[in-house]
Amino acid sequence: MKAIRKLYDWVLGWAESPNSSWALFFLAVSESIFFPVPPDVLLIAMVLGMTSRAFWFAGITTAGSLIGAVIGYFLGLFVWETPSGEFTGFAMLFFDYIPGFTVELFNQIKQMFIEWDFWVVFTAGFTPIPYKVFTISSGVFHINFGMFMLASIVSRAARFFLVAYLIWQFGPGIKAFIDKYFNLLAILFTVLLVGGFIVIKYLI
Repeated sequence: MKAIRKLYDWVLGWAESPNSSWALFFLAVSESIFFPVPPDVLLIAMVLGMTSRAFWFAGITTAGSLIGAVIGYFLGLFVWETPSGEFTGFAMLFFDYIPGFTVELFNQIKQMFIEWDFWVVFTAGFTPIPYKVFTISSGVFHINFGMFMLASIVSRAARFFLVAYLIWQFGPGIKAFIDKYFNLLAILFTVLLVGGFIVIKYLI
């Protein structure tokens, strides 16, 4: 936890840098592949510092996250497993050193993809669930790339533009609310959204 806190503080330190936009972009890229600190941390700090550019920063974050998602997908597709289906040394580095990566979780995700398809990626992209695990596993399990990108675009854009909008609309006062409740509300929204489609599919 101390290491994560140091990373968190290091990320926040970029908010005052003249290269903050590039830092935000590369943070978003890396978070979709391996980095444990979500880009929302820096996005919020930058929007608070310059609300007039709130949606520009949200766009940078979305673009970086989607590029990272593509990289993660193709890492999973081409370098995650040997032809015989065993994990490569590259994959084991992730399992050993990246928070959120476990072999057990990957096995569970495969079944989730079979049952839920689009909604698995959407949920991972919009909620606090580690998105990086799903970008890579999408490639490992040969999930349709078009569907993967559609779910990623919708969920990542919705998340980052919503955060930027809240700061832009309500100012610094909303930051504490986002820190405390955003993840919970994101989960609740996703549950209601997916639940609505389940009702439509099976009961109507």
